[in-house]
Amino acid sequence: MNSKIKDKNTDFLFKAILHLKTIDECYSFFEDLCTVAEIKAMSQRIVVAKMLSDKKVYSDIVAATGASTATISRVNRSLIYGCDAYNMIFSRMEQEKTEG
Repeated sequence: MNSKIKDKNTDFLFKAILHLKTIDECYSFFEDLCTVAEIKAMSQRIVVAKMLSDKKVYSDIVAATGASTATISRVNRSLIYGCDAYNMIFSRMEQEKTEG
């Protein structure tokens, strides 16, 4: 866990997110909370992370997402040196897909 972001406000935000139950609720909440550009940036990053974890090459990721190579590099650094949260989420999503 990154102690740079941990505080009572961030805890409150994450607790609120954990109360969302549907995709539609997520759309409503994040549209109220974030700018369109912020939502697009976050969604682009998670798609980039998934493509990197699926061993896609940078040129394919740029073509599919429009992400800059700098963004792809930052996401790749998170995959290698981060908290392993991307892999945790992708694993859970894959498990849900096979169980569903």
